[in-house]
Amino acid sequence: MRLIPEFKIGIFNAWIFVAIFLLLPYLLMLINKKASKKLGSPPDVKLTKREKLISYIGSTIFYIVLLYSIFLPLKLQTAWFYTGLVIYLLAIVLLVTAIINFITTSIDKPVTKGIYKYSRHPGYLSNFIAFIGIGIATSSWVFLLSAIIFFILVNIGDANSEERYCIEKYGDIYKDYLNRTPRWIGIPKY
Repeated sequence: MRLIPEFKIGIFNAWIFVAIFLLLPYLLMLINKKASKKLGSPPDVKLTKREKLISYIGSTIFYIVLLYSIFLPLKLQTAWFYTGLVIYLLAIVLLVTAIINFITTSIDKPVTKGIYKYSRHPGYLSNFIAFIGIGIATSSWVFLLSAIIFFILVNIGDANSEERYCIEKYGDIYKDYLNRTPRWIGIPKY
């Protein structure tokens, strides 16, 4: 990894991985019309001032990283690239599994099956893993650092507000789910 990041516009840059990861949920919605209704409209989550601020900071960082990915070359035919690619593909599998679990669950029940048995937020977790994979595939400490910052901000802001919304909507069923399922895979429940 280099201290000063590389900036080159090219076809084989990180934007390819980012675009695939961002467009995948929309592709699944095109395939399954029921999914577009369920995934298309976000819940009416009431955010605290702190959560709004964290959300704005997280969104700003995300857009900066998105722009940065256009100028960030993949380290093709290196151990960095292949290691990052494997991690990235793991994130894709996790994301697709989470979306399928989500769209095949009735709207009046919380999603607690499949990958949701092991993590309450597999979508956010897949984002984190994808960013880690992209950071390794490009050998970019900036991308790795942004993945860590994204994970911290999501943990403080978005995950809390979504869980609060689900407690309001599903009540004791969701509280039981919170008690038996960790927020992130491999990290103890809290």
